[in-house]
Amino acid sequence: MGRNQWWPVAGSGLVVFMATLDTSIVAVALPAFERDFGVRTSATEWVVLGYLLPLIALSLPAGRWLDRTGPRSALLLALAGFTIASLAAGLAPALAWLVAARVVQGCCAAILFAVVPSITIQAVRPDAAGRASALVTTLGPLGAVSGPPLGGVIVQAWGPPWIFYINIPVGVLVAAIALASLRPDALRLPDRTFPAETALLGAAAAAVLLALSLSAGHGLGWSALAVAAVPPLYLWGRTGASAPVRALLRRPPAAAAVAAIMLNALVISLVEFLGPFYLQRTLGLSPVGTAAAVLALPVAMVAAGPAGGVLGDRRGTRQAAVLGAVVTAAGVLLLVPIGADWHASDLSRRLAVVGAGTGLLAGPAFARLMSSAPPDLQGTAGAAQSLARQLGFSLGPALATTTWALSDYTLAGLRAAFALSAAAALTTLLVLRLRSAR
Repeated sequence: MGRNQWWPVAGSGLVVFMATLDTSIVAVALPAFERDFGVRTSATEWVVLGYLLPLIALSLPAGRWLDRTGPRSALLLALAGFTIASLAAGLAPALAWLVAARVVQGCCAAILFAVVPSITIQAVRPDAAGRASALVTTLGPLGAVSGPPLGGVIVQAWGPPWIFYINIPVGVLVAAIALASLRPDALRLPDRTFPAETALLGAAAAAVLLALSLSAGHGLGWSALAVAAVPPLYLWGRTGASAPVRALLRRPPAAAAVAAIMLNALVISLVEFLGPFYLQRTLGLSPVGTAAAVLALPVAMVAAGPAGGVLGDRRGTRQAAVLGAVVTAAGVLLLVPIGADWHASDLSRRLAVVGAGTGLLAGPAFARLMSSAPPDLQGTAGAAQSLARQLGFSLGPALATTTWALSDYTLAGLRAAFALSAAAALTTLLVLRLRSAR
C-alpha cells in the first residue's frame, strides 16, 4: 500500500461522532417535544427508541451486505439518507412524522457504523492502523457522553429542531471527502434473506430494549421480558445469514475485541450516568458544576486516545488494549468506596482515570478486531463492533438504575452499582488476556 490517506479517516471519525451523538442528544429535547406536539411523556420515548431499534436490528444485516458491496457507494447512500432524514426530523409537524424520520436515521446509521471500520483500516498502512482506529473510536464515545450537554445548549439557544439540523453540514462535508478521496465502486442490492434477517433481529432488539426500558423505570422484574428475544435469536442462528458472524466470533482475537468493546461501553455509560446524580443529590452541586465535574471523563478519553493508537502501532494492539483495560478497571475500583464526604474533585479524578483507560483501549481493540477479520468479513466485523457498542451503551444506564433502585436510591446502592461496573471492567481485562492470547 502507498501513503496513508488521513482524510477518509477524519471523515469516518465525523460520521461516528454524528451518528453516536444522535443516540443521546435528543434526551434534553423530549420535554419540548411533549409540549409542542401535545403528547404523553411515554410517547416521546419513541423518539429515542425509533432510532435505537433499527440501529441495532440492521447492524448485522448491514455488515453482511457490506461484505459484498462497495464501501464508497454504501457510505454515500447512507449519508444521503441520514442527512435527508435529519432535515425531515427538524421539520416534523407531529410526533409520528418525527418518529418515522428517526427510524430512517437509525437505518442509515446502522450502515454508517458498519462501513466506517473498513474504510478506516483500508485508508492507512498497517503500521498506522492503531492511530487511525484511535481517532475514530475516541470520537464515538465522545459523541455519546457529549450529547446531553451539547443538546441542552442547542435547544436553549436555537430550539429543538436544530439538534437535527446540525447533521446536515456534517453529512455534506463527509460526502465531499468520500467523493474526493475514495475510489468509485459498485453498489449491489442486499440478497433475498436480508428482510427476514432484519425482522428476526428487530424482534429480538425490541424485546431487549423494552425489557431494559421497563426494568430501569419499574423494577428488575420487567427484565424477564428479555426472554422474548430468545426465539427470534434462535431462529436467526439457524439461518445461513448468521454464518459470517459465527465465523468471525470463532476467531479468538475477534471475539475478545467484540466482548471488550461491549463491556467497556457498559462501564463508561454506567459511570457517566450515575456521576451527575451523585454530584447533585449527595453533594448538592448545580447543573453547571456537575457538567464541569463529569467533563473529566471525555477530556481524559480524548487526551489518551492518540496515545493508545501510538502504543498499539508500536507495541501491538493486544498489549495496548490490555493496558487500557487495566487503567479503566483501576479507575472504576477507586469509585466503589464513594462517600458523602467526597468533594467533586475526588469524583473528577477517578472519572479521568476511567476516561484515560477507555481512550487507551478503544483504538487498539478496534484495530485488533478489524485486523483479525479476513477481507471477506470486514463488513461483518464493523457491524459486530457497532452492535456491541450500542448494546453496552444501552445496558449501562439500565443496570445502573436497577441496581441503585434496589437500595431505594441510597449511597449504598451507588456503591453497589459502581461495584458492578468494576466487575465488568475486570471481566474486560480477563477476556482480553484469555481470549486473545493467540
